[in-house]
Amino acid sequence: MGDSVAAGTMAPMWGELRYSGELASLLARTALHPPKRRPAPPPVLLIPGFMAGDHSLAMMRRWLGRRGHRVSMSGILANVDCAERIVSRLEMRLQDLAEECDSPVVLIGQSRGGALARALAVRDPDSVCGLVTLGSPVCQSLAVSESVLRTVRWMARLGDLGVPGVFSSTCHEGECCGDFREQLAAPLAPSIQVAAIYSRSDAIVDWRACLDPHAERIEVDSSHCGMSVHPAVYRVLERVLDGAEAAAAAPTAVAA
Repeated sequence: MGDSVAAGTMAPMWGELRYSGELASLLARTALHPPKRRPAPPPVLLIPGFMAGDHSLAMMRRWLGRRGHRVSMSGILANVDCAERIVSRLEMRLQDLAEECDSPVVLIGQSRGGALARALAVRDPDSVCGLVTLGSPVCQSLAVSESVLRTVRWMARLGDLGVPGVFSSTCHEGECCGDFREQLAAPLAPSIQVAAIYSRSDAIVDWRACLDPHAERIEVDSSHCGMSVHPAVYRVLERVLDGAEAAAAAPTAVAA
């Protein structure tokens, strides 16, 4: 299934121990926690990272809810299924959310979840007004640490054996995920505000694989797992969400 990045090019794994400190820093910043409630915030769909479930984004969900957003979770317990199957399910969830709220949706995905979110934004641009990827290897899906790559290979073997809900070794280059791979590289609609957040000190994903050429690329000094609770990430989220809200209100203002 391909090779991980060259030895010595990744940040040291001990940097991932920063998560607790990053969470504490977020909770200590009164400007971010609790956030200011918005008058007409767009709905948001959150998508977790590899092997993670919706619970991993619980803090972000609470923060978004306090801003007034209608938040939908992905319904993922462990993000290990075939990418095409997940995106197909998420597309129905996205369309339902956009229809219920009568508004396009902001997609926020961490790690593999960001890659899924990007494909979703390409697939259904009319239902999306914003996209934020957090440490997501959209340019090279297997540009990850050796330990993570071993886990990927182990999971793929389970899929090859027919274990349900798990990707197989054919997903990486096979026909089943062909559309998904094309959507990872495709341009995004100009109406979608896009931010790709990355960290050079990410010990899980090679930061260079996160540099989406079609996005505003924003660097933070964060652990990989800590991007879901890092104060700098939340400041970016505020800007993207406020921009999406303003864009949605613009036609009304013109009509008036």
